[in-house]
Amino acid sequence: MEQNSKLDYLKKYSKKRNGSIKLISDSDLNYLDILTQEWYKIFKEKSTENRIKLILHRWEQYVGSELRNTISYLKESLDNVELIEVNERISVLYTVKDNSGQVAYYEGRLPQTENINNELKNAWDKLPVSLRSFYENVHNGFYCYASGSMGLVCLEEVSFLGDDNFEWSIIEDLDEPLQINLNTSFGFFSNGMGIYVAIDYNNCENDNATLWSAKDEPEYNLNFWDVVDEWILIGLEMS
Repeated sequence: MEQNSKLDYLKKYSKKRNGSIKLISDSDLNYLDILTQEWYKIFKEKSTENRIKLILHRWEQYVGSELRNTISYLKESLDNVELIEVNERISVLYTVKDNSGQVAYYEGRLPQTENINNELKNAWDKLPVSLRSFYENVHNGFYCYASGSMGLVCLEEVSFLGDDNFEWSIIEDLDEPLQINLNTSFGFFSNGMGIYVAIDYNNCENDNATLWSAKDEPEYNLNFWDVVDEWILIGLEMS
C-alpha cells in the first residue's frame, strides 16, 4: 500500500475515535525527545530490514518464550515498522503482509506505566514479572489498529473487572462458585467482543489466568501467555 493510501486508511479509523494521525518522517526523528536511546537507535536505521531485526530482537529479549509464535509470524510477515503520532502520542506502526499480499496494521505504543487507573497502579507490583516486562520494555499494548483489539490493550484501557460500571450477569448463572476475585482482577487482552484474558493478582503464580466473558462460563487456570500468543496469532492471520 502506498504511503498516501496507507495514511488515508489510518485516518479513517482515527476519525472514528475522534483522533488524528500522522506518519513520523526521518527528519522529525531528532525532535522526538520522548524516545529513549534504545528506540532512537532502532528508528534512526535507514534500512527497513535492520529496523525490523532490531525491534524483533527487543521482543525476543523480553518475551521471547512467552510470545514465541507471534514473534515467529512477525519474522515471516513483517513488512515495515514506522513511528506514528496518534492523538499527540507516539506509537510504532507494524505493517504485516501475508503470503497473498493482504496487509494489516498493528499499533504498539511506546512502553510506559503512567496514566493508569488507581486500581491497576496499586496492583502493578503484584502482577507477573513477564507481563510487567512487556509493558515496561516492549509496548504499552499491541493490537490491531483498525479494531483496537485482538491484542494486549494499552494500560489506559485495561479493564478492572471489579468496576461497578460492569454488569456481570453471568455470575448469577454460574454452575459453580466464582474462582477469581473481581476486585483483584484485570483484563489485559480483549478480542473486541466482550471476552478478556484476565489476571487475578492474588492468584497469578506461573502466569495463571482466566478467560472471562459477560456471557459464557469462565475458563480457569489457563496460562496467560499461551492464550494471548494463540489469539494474537489468530488476529494477525485473519486481519
